[in-house]
Amino acid sequence: MRFLSVALLLALLALSYVSARPLVEKDYQSAFSTYVKKFNKQYTHDEFFPRYNIFKANFDKIRHHNKGNASYSMSVNEFADMTFREFHSKMTGYNWRERNYLRAKNNHGPHLHVKAAPAAVDWRTKNAVTPVKNQGQCGSCWSFSTTGSTEGAWAIAKGNLVSLSEQQLIDCSTAQGNQGCNGGLMDQAFQWIIQNKGICSEASYPYTTSGPNTCQTTCTSVASISSYVDVTASSELALKNAVSLGPVSVAIEADQECFQFYSGGVLSDPSCGTQLDHGVLVVGYGHDSSVNQDFWIIKNSWGASWGEAGYIRLVRGSGTGSVGECGLATEPSYPVV
Repeated sequence: MRFLSVALLLALLALSYVSARPLVEKDYQSAFSTYVKKFNKQYTHDEFFPRYNIFKANFDKIRHHNKGNASYSMSVNEFADMTFREFHSKMTGYNWRERNYLRAKNNHGPHLHVKAAPAAVDWRTKNAVTPVKNQGQCGSCWSFSTTGSTEGAWAIAKGNLVSLSEQQLIDCSTAQGNQGCNGGLMDQAFQWIIQNKGICSEASYPYTTSGPNTCQTTCTSVASISSYVDVTASSELALKNAVSLGPVSVAIEADQECFQFYSGGVLSDPSCGTQLDHGVLVVGYGHDSSVNQDFWIIKNSWGASWGEAGYIRLVRGSGTGSVGECGLATEPSYPVV
């Protein structure tokens, strides 16, 4: 039954995108009914019609976008019943104006890369990336970016890929300046892992979409790092060299509608600036010959139903002096085992 509903939704969307006729109310009602079933949405009586109207407006935006010639597509996802303001407040996690961008005060300095980077890299194919996770409606993106780069560094160094605990970072790294569901910094989380002499597994310290809560000390660390590196700022070339060594934590500006409904392709959008508010993970880069565009492969923490199975490809430039699409090259960092 679940597969039937997904197929019906796709059929309705495909029809609406190519049809020149205006949609009628029954088209919206059918799409919304399928959407509610697919994502198991539950509304109170007072919520139902406002959410339906928000869905209709978003449905129209998606349809309008996909009629254009953009390098990326949009589709209905679990955020289609949220206004843009709601989406931004619940699904990012950084307030760049108050956090001096994304770096901690203890800067370990730039790292010099002497080895030429290959033309393409995808750490997902090298057993260095865990499955896509979901932060839920908690501003904990920074913790997922931190675990992602630490998981990758540990797997590359030790040959053992293990899912690490975001909740432990949320609950326990407040002394470093992190604020749980209200945001944090990857460098500050790296500092905590170093001071704690390791981090526990996801299985032993599971995620609760809340916090910071009381820091639990009963689990045993399964991975550790010795230091972390702040990649040369605002250089896509330096970022490329860093990603050739392993997954890299970065921050982007994700407070745009192009992110809310992104479903595939190489995202290049002038609305995406450099007011960094969301921590993500670069797991590779490559070239899409069908559109003749270089891209970065970004692992997000909004679940596998978003984007390209939880990932987004951002257009990639070249050379130094570039902050990159959505500011992703502004201040990258990665841990060292």
